[in-house]
Amino acid sequence: MAHPLHHAESSARKFGGVPSDYQAVHDWFDASKEHLALFTHRALRHHAQGLFEAERVFGLTLTNSAGRDIPVRWIGEQHVREDCQGRIPSMADWLRRIQPEPWMANGHIDGNVGINPCGDPRAAWVSEVAAGRTVLGLKDWMAARAMQTAQSA
Repeated sequence: MAHPLHHAESSARKFGGVPSDYQAVHDWFDASKEHLALFTHRALRHHAQGLFEAERVFGLTLTNSAGRDIPVRWIGEQHVREDCQGRIPSMADWLRRIQPEPWMANGHIDGNVGINPCGDPRAAWVSEVAAGRTVLGLKDWMAARAMQTAQSA
């Protein structure tokens, strides 16, 4: 389908009510078109995990204008099937088709972090990690540092 409106019209035919009853759900599934107007935008939400995320956003059901409670998952499944040739892919189906690029891997800690004038502890932690003096995450490092300060007081 080319537009969320067409999905909403399809939902109204399938579940009753009017297209505007379903428009917000279909707009949400296709919101990634704002960033990439190619079919690959579907990798963000057109999969099984996207269906469960839609339930978290819109609730388990919506009541259409005919007074019928419709499971949001049914609406999402309809949308995804219409766009993915009748199937509901997994997120892994999309992600395993990403072509790796060098910038996607081998992250590093930026050693050029300046001194934060607000006293943000992250700068000190990054410095400790970059120097190889800790492998702790920020939260654990801050807790250990607080214990050291309390013991020396």
